[in-house]
Amino acid sequence: MFDENVIKTGSNEMELVDFRIFKQGRDKVYEGIYGVNVSKVREIIKIPTLTELPGVPDYIEGIFDLRGVVIPVVNLAKWMQITEPENAMLKPRVIITEFSNILIGFIIHEAKRIRRINWKDIEPATFSSGSGALDKGKITGVTRIENDEVLLILDLESVVEDLGIYTPKTEMEIGSVEKFSGTALILDDSVTARKRLKDMVQQMGLQVVEAKDGVEGLNKLEELAQLYGDNLNKNLRIIISDVEMPQMDGFHFASRAKADARFKEIPIIFNSSLSNEFMSEKGVQEAGGEAYLVKFNASDFFGEVSSILKKHQNKG
Repeated sequence: MFDENVIKTGSNEMELVDFRIFKQGRDKVYEGIYGVNVSKVREIIKIPTLTELPGVPDYIEGIFDLRGVVIPVVNLAKWMQITEPENAMLKPRVIITEFSNILIGFIIHEAKRIRRINWKDIEPATFSSGSGALDKGKITGVTRIENDEVLLILDLESVVEDLGIYTPKTEMEIGSVEKFSGTALILDDSVTARKRLKDMVQQMGLQVVEAKDGVEGLNKLEELAQLYGDNLNKNLRIIISDVEMPQMDGFHFASRAKADARFKEIPIIFNSSLSNEFMSEKGVQEAGGEAYLVKFNASDFFGEVSSILKKHQNKG
């Protein structure tokens, strides 16, 4: 449905589906402005006929069959603990999303438009909205739009975790892993994701340097270059980067790193919830990554990281 080719890899831009959730106040209706990365959106449809499921949270409206695939549908307003207005003027739709290899639908009140936004204009969420479930842990970033209004980028992955649909394989299920020496640089705006990655990388024997976005990642590279000098490549063994990050995304970070002679030989793995084939191709063929992994499958992670570390160790 969406033409993702219009954004050049490494441009540090993204496209968002701008949608609205309305909240019934005491004497007026409030309009909430939200967004989701176009790369996570399969399509936007009218609300289909849903089959209710017993024993599930009330924000799960039911399931339906989309061309042979059974998809659960979540009412975002209910999940966010927002009182919906009784308004016939609402134009509810279902956004069909795909991330972490999961298809799920989200009921919204109105789909407005596609917005192109530079990641540098997206700030990390540093507040609590006071709207029940919608705290800073459920928002990946905020950006200002026209009329000085604020658009919130929702962390839809957290909804999936709440549902219990997505249970990542942990390193404990894998058993023993190969050991290496050296340092890994990890970039991810999610504290939870960084901790999970750090635990797995340390299990492989590597020391970890963390960064919360591409800007901080470049600063950490400079610090490591100062620390190790001509021995940088022998010590900084690998970079593991998320794709969606405020300030500077993973692809733009990679393009900047690969353009610097000091860093261009250090292998980069992208580790993202964006699970469509197009993003994988962009990460490897255009952004210079050696692999593109979908969060979080520990067996895939350990296998890919081990393979790349050994390959570059043999090169040296």
